[in-house]
This record gives sequence, C-alpha cells and structure tokens, in this order.
Amino acid sequence: MSAPGQEPGPGGTRASAGFDDEADRWLVGRARAGDRGAYEELVRRHRDRIYRIALRMLGSPADADDVAQEVVIQLWTAMSGFAGTSAFTTWLYRVVVNRCLNHRRSQRPHDELADVDHPCVAGPESRVLAGEELQAGLRAISGLPEDQRVSLVLVQLEGLSYREAAVVTKTSEATVRGRLARARATLMSEMKDWT
Repeated sequence: MSAPGQEPGPGGTRASAGFDDEADRWLVGRARAGDRGAYEELVRRHRDRIYRIALRMLGSPADADDVAQEVVIQLWTAMSGFAGTSAFTTWLYRVVVNRCLNHRRSQRPHDELADVDHPCVAGPESRVLAGEELQAGLRAISGLPEDQRVSLVLVQLEGLSYREAAVVTKTSEATVRGRLARARATLMSEMKDWT
C-alpha cells in the first residue's frame, strides 16, 4: 500500500515524480546561489541516469564515461539555462542527448560495444550465442540514424513517455512515434537472423 504522496512503482513504492521534481528544483535554486553541496547532491541523484543514457547513445563505456564527466562539469555552468518550465530531468535528458550527439559527430565510429546489463545464460554455447546476439543488437542500434536512435533510447530503453521524449527532443509526440516505429522496423530487419 502506498503512503500519501507516493505512487506504486515497479518494485513496490517510490516517491512521486512531483516530489522528486520539487527536490530537484530546490537543489537547482541552491546550486545557482553557489551552494556546492546542493550541486553535488544533484549530481549524486542523477549520475547513474547520465551514464546510462550516454552508454546507450554511444555504445562505448569509455565514451560514456567521457560524456558523463563532461555533462557533470557542464551542469555547474549550464544550470543558468534551466528555466524551470519543465522537470529538471527533462532538461537533463536534453543536455545529455545533445552532448552525446556532439560527441558522436566529433568521433569516428568504432566497434566497442558492451552492455553491463547483459543477462547470464547457462552453458558456454548459450553464453557465446547470447553475447553474439547482444553485440549484433548493439551494432544495429548504433547504426540507426541519430533521430531514430534518440527516440529508441529515450522511449524504449529509458522508459520515457512519448510526451516526455517529445519535450526532450523538441519535437511532437507524432514525430517521436514515427521515429520509434522506423527504429523498431530497422532493428527487426537487422535482427531477423537472431529470431
């Protein structure tokens, strides 16, 4: 049973998004006023999200580390650009996605793709096949056009709603749906040998 001000989450209960948004807004206000402790708390609250998005966007743990560090440094000065008209997390998604896109444009492509969430499968043959399938999936995601990859990461992998993804990408919900549909179709085609 959820306490007042809480809503059920997938693993039981969690604080409502409104409470988290208010806490973020308060921390942003304190950080803007020069409170390093508030800034450090914001970073602590969101560092896993920043890294996860970067890893999913870039496909490389090393690149994701670089981008996550850049975002953390950039946040201190970029908070003046947070108008507070949306949730802090929405603004943060935009910052991370933009930094990832800029990073991808400045780097030549490489094949280093790994996922720390790789499920364990019993048996050596099964593990080899699962690893090959995972690598094929990550290569297919990496090969998607940027707009489709962003929609796929935000909606399919991060669990944002179409509306939230539209706010992050500054597009319409219909555009996000269309890009996601094209991304899914491309992935289905790319992965047909694995099904």
